[in-house]
Amino acid sequence: MKDQPPNIRDRDAPEIRQLDDAAVNRIAAGEVVERPASAVKELVENALDAGATRIEIDIAAGGKSLIRVRDNGCGMTPEQLPLALSRHATSKIDGSDLLNIHSFGFRGEALPSLGAVGRLTITSRAGGQEAAMIHVEGGDHGPVKPAACNRGTTVELRDLFFATPARLKFLRSDRAEMQAISDVVKRLAMAEPFTGFTLRDVTGDQARVSFRAEPMSGELFDALNGRLTQILGREFSENAVPLDAEREGHHLTGFAALPTYSRGSAVAQHMFVNGRPVRDKLFYGALRGAYADFLSRDRHPAVALFVDCDPRLVDVNVHPAKSEVRFRDPGLARGLIVSGLRHALAGAGHRASTTVAGATLGAMRVEPTEPRVYQMDRPPLDRPGPAARQAAYQAQAPGFAEMAQSYSARVEPAPEPVVDTTDAPAPQSHPLGAARAQVHENYIIAQTEQGIVLVDQHAAHERLVYERLKRQAAESGIAAQALLIPEVVELSGTDCALLLEHAPALADLGLTVEPFGGGAVVVRETPAILGEVNAEALLRDILDELHDLGQSAQLRERIDAILSRVACHGSIRSGRRMQAEEMNALLREMEATPHSGQCNHGRPTYVELKLSDIERLFGRT
Repeated sequence: MKDQPPNIRDRDAPEIRQLDDAAVNRIAAGEVVERPASAVKELVENALDAGATRIEIDIAAGGKSLIRVRDNGCGMTPEQLPLALSRHATSKIDGSDLLNIHSFGFRGEALPSLGAVGRLTITSRAGGQEAAMIHVEGGDHGPVKPAACNRGTTVELRDLFFATPARLKFLRSDRAEMQAISDVVKRLAMAEPFTGFTLRDVTGDQARVSFRAEPMSGELFDALNGRLTQILGREFSENAVPLDAEREGHHLTGFAALPTYSRGSAVAQHMFVNGRPVRDKLFYGALRGAYADFLSRDRHPAVALFVDCDPRLVDVNVHPAKSEVRFRDPGLARGLIVSGLRHALAGAGHRASTTVAGATLGAMRVEPTEPRVYQMDRPPLDRPGPAARQAAYQAQAPGFAEMAQSYSARVEPAPEPVVDTTDAPAPQSHPLGAARAQVHENYIIAQTEQGIVLVDQHAAHERLVYERLKRQAAESGIAAQALLIPEVVELSGTDCALLLEHAPALADLGLTVEPFGGGAVVVRETPAILGEVNAEALLRDILDELHDLGQSAQLRERIDAILSRVACHGSIRSGRRMQAEEMNALLREMEATPHSGQCNHGRPTYVELKLSDIERLFGRT
């Protein structure tokens, strides 16, 4: 048995010592500067706080050997340079109101932390002042010296973590670190569309531009859309709907992609609070709630959301990385995001993403053909007579009547009385066109003015029935089923208080929960649509979400899942032949119903192919 260390009571009490400045700065650097991307983030944010309209970032060896950030901001005077390298010295706040923060930086820790773990040089010039520079290495400051530069600031950080070499072992490859830096710069560029950004990889002899975003102009919304197109691509902007919602001093703007433009992970989710990029569980929970009706749990929406509010309504000083925030009223912020997203998606109507058509065209392949053999290339044979040629032609090329019989179902509208239709719009003028055929007893082919539409009749009708059931449930409420024997569930005091806090919202969904003394609650009613329910398991699932997200969608999702299954069983089945009137009625209802462009799991209900795309498939263009 190993010797046990002596109890602290059996030896002298340890002496409390004041750490020297170098140790303090290195400890602080461990919290602020996790990797090269963290350093880039701090330096670029400082440039933005200085009012820069152009920012250039040079990186070598993934930021390990060189990080250089150059801006055209307000600059610093020679007297301010030493102070900028002192901990807790900042120009962003005066210390009187720590909640009213309008800048990215405010703690005065970034530059001294970087100087403590690397070789840092700052060169700056303020308006009407001489340029100057200062160097710090491993926390040791040099004197301020004259320099030559234009207005603005250049911060050069070399040999990151040379003073703490153990940290280098935890860094990833140069390529991975460069990718992390690129992600940081792009996120900041999204928040600042009027500022130009250039990111270069200067490893080796030649500089390579990794990312460039020119400053945008015009109205804020247009500038934001242009910047998102630069960064996220034209596909995102073409398949996203704008958001503009406000509630009690909180303003939500941005763009949200259609459900059919989803991703396999959350990498395309970009959230900002007062221009600050954040990664916060409140946002992720709100996104899941807003898209719960449209996406399965393994699919994730693509969004760029911007929440702006009075700085006093949100705390950004939660974590040293400043990537988490705390809203004074998290329920209000979450409700704004969920309702704003749902309203925007409803406004999209029956739209499906354009990438669906692109994927369809990409799956189509032209059948390879053998080289055509002309008569002159064939061996000499007796020329066939006219009767033989006619018979061969008929055998190879059946007429339209024969070809029509090959469709699994034809559109044959019933005869109608002759009426004057001079002013009536052509059926194909509708967004989803006019039904022309049904193939394989499941897919409707419709003709539009600019192409064709392929509709999955079962998936489309399932969505329509589901939306109808949801409207009925919202209008008449969720029916509650009283339990013959109320079920008592033992919980901790904390869980009990949390659950009872949300009891009114649960009651609206048909789940009635009341206190039962101590840490217990009694379940008296459950949603009738769920049938037999394990009340304890349901309550614990709800509590898990309440602890994790501050809000639970468990019950709502279960009810919606039942409605979805009911819609599935009540919809038009695959294999059923439809008449022309039925198919056209389905198309018209899809056009009038929001969210009809995707089924209940986020898959498209229809694919639209433009005539130009079809012609390109056949080489007609």
